Amino acid sequence: MIDFAEARQMMVEGQVRTYDVTDLRVLAAMLEVPREHFLPEDKRALAYADRDLPVTNAGRTPRYLLKPAVLARLIQGAEVVETARVLDVGCATGYSSAVLGKLAGSVVALEQDPHLAALAKEKLAAVGAANVTVIVGPLVAGAPAQAPFDVILLNGTTEIVPRDLCRQLNEGGRLACVFGRAPGRAMIYRAASGHVTGQPVFDAAAPLLPGFAKPAEFVF
Repeated sequence: MIDFAEARQMMVEGQVRTYDVTDLRVLAAMLEVPREHFLPEDKRALAYADRDLPVTNAGRTPRYLLKPAVLARLIQGAEVVETARVLDVGCATGYSSAVLGKLAGSVVALEQDPHLAALAKEKLAAVGAANVTVIVGPLVAGAPAQAPFDVILLNGTTEIVPRDLCRQLNEGGRLACVFGRAPGRAMIYRAASGHVTGQPVFDAAAPLLPGFAKPAEFVF
């Protein structure tokens, strides 16, 4: 039988710390949240593997929990303080939202798949994430009714600059995502004086989020 607590400790020490994650609050949150709880039963043995893990069945749009080290470093780059209002885009079954909930004042967990959103509500309630609210809607639209946010996290890759989401940031707010594929770059976008600027922070790869694909180009 797997000792998940020991596996979680090994994940933090062997994957997350060694990926330049030094924020003690982020490390503590990764240690506290049981990743296995947010996976289907047949995937729980892989909960602390160094990989993106699928949470959907065959025949549905594939969705994943991000690789732990990439998630942790994105969150670190977003500088989530205790009073922050956070939007978690593509929360899937809620793992990233639970981690963010340990760091922020409040979290809006956005999911467009109603089945995943229902699972997220159930699983977040079970771990006592009382400051996380799950809503259902198109990921690319964000949550304008709940905006503005201090931090927005995209749980996956975008091939387009997420300008609509950036408009939902507070002054000084940060949006963290993986931009582009082969190769991809983790980006932190910052809102200041009505403008948003992006800065690459590390090389990264992540599954493409629905709605964030680059439009097809016409060839004449």
